[in-house]
Amino acid sequence: MLRLTASIMRRELALTWRRRTGALGCLLFFVIAASLFPLAVGSDPELLRAIAPGVLWVTALFAAMLSLGRLFAPDFADGALDQMLLAPHSLLTMVTAKIAAHWLTSGFALVLLAPLLAIQYGLAFDTILRLTVALLLGTPALSLIGSMGAALTLGVRGGGMLLAVLVLPLETPVLIFGANAADPVRSGAWSAANFSLLGAALLASLALCPFATTTALRISAE
Repeated sequence: MLRLTASIMRRELALTWRRRTGALGCLLFFVIAASLFPLAVGSDPELLRAIAPGVLWVTALFAAMLSLGRLFAPDFADGALDQMLLAPHSLLTMVTAKIAAHWLTSGFALVLLAPLLAIQYGLAFDTILRLTVALLLGTPALSLIGSMGAALTLGVRGGGMLLAVLVLPLETPVLIFGANAADPVRSGAWSAANFSLLGAALLASLALCPFATTTALRISAE
């Protein structure tokens, strides 16, 4: 199982590198969208610090959604998905490995960029640290939840709009917990409670989403 997981992840990372324009486009969207808000709302330091966690989380959410199209669609288009379904190996393991590789090339990259973007909002170091940890916990949940929508909308005309309708309501709790965990005004017990809820959302996503995604892929391939 470990050998299969490593092989799938290497393949996905290699394909992402060959098609790096899409991955770089999502990261560029995150950088540009997060950088436009200080220009739009003005230079008031208190206002910028207050809106920073919400802005960075919302832009990270939309950037993660933009990257969902390359999770299963290329395999569906070139027939690799049919080979995965017919392979004697565990489809659940292969799907989990694909989601992990997707997070490494999208969600983890957003986590690395977030502290740099947070500096322009004038956030204190402890707030930037909490924001980074919150994104580190929340972005895997976004990838896991998004994988279900990506699998359900394979081959559907206008799938991008349908994907947003399916995924956004499910990802909203992660957005709320993540933004509140990094709230620069309230910390302590409030922040700890939201980190606990964020961790619970990640564990629930890990337990449920790969199974649901596997089932959705079988339905989409029929």
